[in-house]
Parts: sequence; structure tokens; C-alpha cells
Amino acid sequence: MKPKSLLTFVLFALLTWPALAATPIRVLIVDGFTNHNGPLTTALIRGMIEPTKLFTVDVSTAPPKKESPGWDVWRPKFSDYDVVIQTCNDIGGGPSWPREVQVAFEDFVTKGGGVYVWHSGNNAFPDWPAYNDMIGLGWRKKDFGVALAVGEDGALIRIPAGEGENTSHGPRVDTVVKRLGDHPIHAGLPRAWFTPDIEVYSYARGPAKNLTVLSYGFHPKTAMNWPLEWTVAYGQGRVYTSTFGHVWKGDTQPARMRCAGLQTVVVRALEWLARRDITTPVPADFPTATAASVRGEIPLK
Repeated sequence: MKPKSLLTFVLFALLTWPALAATPIRVLIVDGFTNHNGPLTTALIRGMIEPTKLFTVDVSTAPPKKESPGWDVWRPKFSDYDVVIQTCNDIGGGPSWPREVQVAFEDFVTKGGGVYVWHSGNNAFPDWPAYNDMIGLGWRKKDFGVALAVGEDGALIRIPAGEGENTSHGPRVDTVVKRLGDHPIHAGLPRAWFTPDIEVYSYARGPAKNLTVLSYGFHPKTAMNWPLEWTVAYGQGRVYTSTFGHVWKGDTQPARMRCAGLQTVVVRALEWLARRDITTPVPADFPTATAASVRGEIPLK
């Protein structure tokens, strides 16, 4: 490259880099059929992340049944986005996604897309092999796959298929979230923090391949520790799952969604999934190991 051309290139890079760095992360929320409160879940997620100005957010709602109007043309264009937040759940009688949509989703993740599996999305699609690989662990019967527990020393305990129980969670409980390792999503956070009224899944099961457990919590009924957050590498893509974020029928502004810990982790997870630098600081109101921090109402559209 000639000196003049090189200088032009450097000047162009310097001028355009700030704009590129400030480009919002493109997020698609996929909602629709679920046994949870889908519309409120979507509204609360948007109310959490849009005020940060870090994201642009679109929503694609799956029709409730194969016979529903729009089913044949519902084809989200995942490739237009950096991160997909998946909340669909077929436990309540919903269908699996059309095979064309499944293939597009698999292709999106394989080629480097990011996926945030939001609470109820972890319960979905047991008959979709690639989805099971993406989530690693899910709400499944005890013969489905291995379960992972966490020992008091932080070591993972593999429980073979057929041993133990089906996935369950028992009553929601106030829980101390204990970090494992030093994942970028958790950089600077306390090693333990308190969050209110969440579901701790016991015996979540699946292939558990290419999986990293980020945190765990205590489940009173089993008297064992179980993963709360984990990531899976799928192809070139990144998948993040947590059992945080339960929104049920009759909920309005649940404290578990207004937790300063959850809200901080959600934004950081989305940044990481999009392969951006994690710019969200640890807020002054982040919970401690002994005290929850519940913020005011989340703005809803």
C-alpha cells in the first residue's frame, strides 16, 4: 500500500471507529406460545434493556398453533440480529417451530450468532436435537440426559441419565447466587449476591456438551447446589441460559425481575453474546451476599 493510501486508510479508520463502536446491539425477542406470561415477559425485558441505549429491539411473535393465521409465513430473519432472546415454550401445548425456522436458527448460531435462552425458553423443544445441544441442560425427564450438580468445593458433579429425578424447582426461594470462575459477564461482581424469589432448577438435564457453569444456588428440597447460569459454545456461536426471569400468570412487577443483580447480568450477558466489550459497570446498588437490591417498577410500553 502506498504511503498516501495508507494515510487515507488510517484516517478513515480513526474517523469511523467511534461510530462503529457505538453501534447499538441488534436484539430480536422471539416470543409467542408459552406456559408463562409471554407478553409481560417481553414487556419487562424491553423495559430493562432499552433504556440503556445499548440495544435496538425487535419482537417476532410465533403464532400459537400450526393452524393459526400467519404460521406459514412466520419466518424470523435471525441473521439480521446480533442476539436472539428466545422465550417460546411448547410445554403449554404450543408447536415446535417450523423446520425452516429451526434450520435458520441453527445456521444463525453456528455462524456466530448469540442466543439468550430466557427462563421459559429453557423448557422448550425436547424433540429438537440441535436445540438440546444449544441449551446444554433443560427441563427434561430423568432419562433424557446427564444432570450437573455443584459440590461445596465448586466442583461439578455429573449425574447420569436415569439417576436422580426429573427436572423440577419446588417453591420459589430467596437465593444466594454463587459465582464459579471468572467469566467476563461477571467481571467485578461480588463472588456471591442475593436475589429474591427465584426458581432453582434441580436435575436440569441434557447433552451438557461444551458447557460452562457460571453460577449456582442452593435447592432446599434436595439440599444440593444446582446451576443457575451457564453458557454453551455451539459452532461459532454463543448461548447463555439462566433460570432467572420467571414471569407467571398474575404477575405485574415481580421483585425477581426488578433485582439489580438480574438487571445488571442481563445487559452484560447481551453484550458478551454480541461479542462486544462489556461496558456496563457494577452499579452502586448491586446486591450483597446478605441483602437483596430491588429497584422500582420497570417501564412498560
